[in-house]
Amino acid sequence: MSTSNSDYQPPRVWQWKAESGGQFANINRPVAGATHEAKLPVGRHPYQLYSLATPNGQKVTILFEELLARGHENAEYDAWLIDIREGTQFSSGFVDINPNSKIPAMVDHSLEKPLRVFESGAILLYLAEKFGAFLPEAHTERTQCLNWLFWQMGSAPLLGGGFGHFYAYAPEKIRYAIDRYAMEAKRQLDVLDRELADREYISGDAYTIADMAIWPWYGQLVLGRLYDAAEFLQVESYEHVQRWAHMIDSREAVQRGCMVNRIRGKPERQLRERHDASDFEHRTQDKINSQD
Repeated sequence: MSTSNSDYQPPRVWQWKAESGGQFANINRPVAGATHEAKLPVGRHPYQLYSLATPNGQKVTILFEELLARGHENAEYDAWLIDIREGTQFSSGFVDINPNSKIPAMVDHSLEKPLRVFESGAILLYLAEKFGAFLPEAHTERTQCLNWLFWQMGSAPLLGGGFGHFYAYAPEKIRYAIDRYAMEAKRQLDVLDRELADREYISGDAYTIADMAIWPWYGQLVLGRLYDAAEFLQVESYEHVQRWAHMIDSREAVQRGCMVNRIRGKPERQLRERHDASDFEHRTQDKINSQD
């Protein structure tokens, strides 16, 4: 029975119906754990990242590229593609790193015993603390940065899994769900717009991991790159978010970070795996296609 039908009543006990539909129905399931055995590759750099260029994945590759641009040579990393459409995140190797089977996930091999780090916010905080960069040292400024980092972690699921899912991906358009989450998406944009009216970056005068966490979701939303929803949400009306979004978008490290593990869009903007800085010049998909 359609969930948009007003006569629908939930059963006493919910049961999984794999044929429920939707763009991601083939990989969604109500249980955790691996579906197949497969080891993850390991490259030569200290940090091994397993990801995809979704907004959550882009947060981490942006930070890596910003660290390298700032001269932190020890931040070199290998970025391996995890194609969530194919269920690669349910391999035994990936589940060992992240039992929640979500990208991004990372292993720090610079330690005597390699350490797994999962959840994008945790990875951002881990790397910022390790390199002493993009996270203020003073208690007040640090707290403000973390306020906004965790705001993003709590808010973006309502934008992505809420608005994005029902507006762009659900097998049918459900007015109540779209209206509910569109209202919340616009409220969140208004929160950001009011804050950015008084400061250059989201937590103050400094560019931090809070900006790197929020921009791939809300910055790209107002730039018209998420869900084809710019007109629907009237994103041009959030002038301070627009100013901030364009400013972040102009950073070369951000542009590089958005290319890593990308499998959609222009071939010259897709670097499906990243193992060396020169890959941006020689290993983008347009270059690889020309060699075939």
